[in-house]
Amino acid sequence: MSIEATLAEKGITLPAAPAPAANYVPFVQTGNLIFVSGQISQDESGLIKGRLGDGMSVDEGAAAARRCGLSLIAQLKAAVGDLDRVRRVVKLTGFVNSTADFTDQPKVINGCSDLMVEVFGDAGRHARAAVSAPALPLGVAVEIEAIFEVA
Repeated sequence: MSIEATLAEKGITLPAAPAPAANYVPFVQTGNLIFVSGQISQDESGLIKGRLGDGMSVDEGAAAARRCGLSLIAQLKAAVGDLDRVRRVVKLTGFVNSTADFTDQPKVINGCSDLMVEVFGDAGRHARAAVSAPALPLGVAVEIEAIFEVA
């Protein structure tokens, strides 16, 4: 089954690929690798702001991370056109806006990791880092960058 068919079957709609907010590009391809710039948590209503460990639950954080994942896939589609060219999700690096004593960053970033496996199957399994940040741009809850391998 194609990736587009998988998305449709699962009722997943990709957002428009967000435009860069500063002097950088949304993705870079070198060889068969696509590096996607960090995507911040946002949905149709706007930015998903908050701090884990200070009023935002792990489930809310994971939902914000999933939204980052949708933006990552949207950028990937803008880069390669056909998502069936994706051979592997290589690595995710997730940043969680959290308090100094919050330690569930991996559970938050699972929201994105789970999406990658849901969409790409075994090719969606990846290496990963999930780290805390005392603040993120515009006060968002999560930012995630990714590396993908394509044919």
